[in-house]
Amino acid sequence: MVIAVEVANWEVHKTLIDQGSSIDVLYWPTFLELDIPHSLIQPHTKPLVGFAGERAHTRGYVDLLTTFGTSPDTRRIMVRNLLVEANTSYNIIIGRPTLNQLGAVVSTPHL
Repeated sequence: MVIAVEVANWEVHKTLIDQGSSIDVLYWPTFLELDIPHSLIQPHTKPLVGFAGERAHTRGYVDLLTTFGTSPDTRRIMVRNLLVEANTSYNIIIGRPTLNQLGAVVSTPHL
């Protein structure tokens, strides 16, 4: 499922909901477009290893206030995003940590 979310007061399209992801990812080019101070980046030096064993370089992580839903039915929570340098069609991947925090259940019959 692909949605739009609001991150740090910016609307971000091409946000993938991925129940198989154990982390939340904000891709580096998207982070740069959001004009978020680099001083908010916390160190994270381990590479991200994908399902097939491929590795992607990480730039750290950043905690950002993220809004899900459309008014009046919205939820705002702090999301810890791993900043990843990779070529992808998406801007953000929302994984299990955030889905669990939201109490969200993705149900394909209800899409």
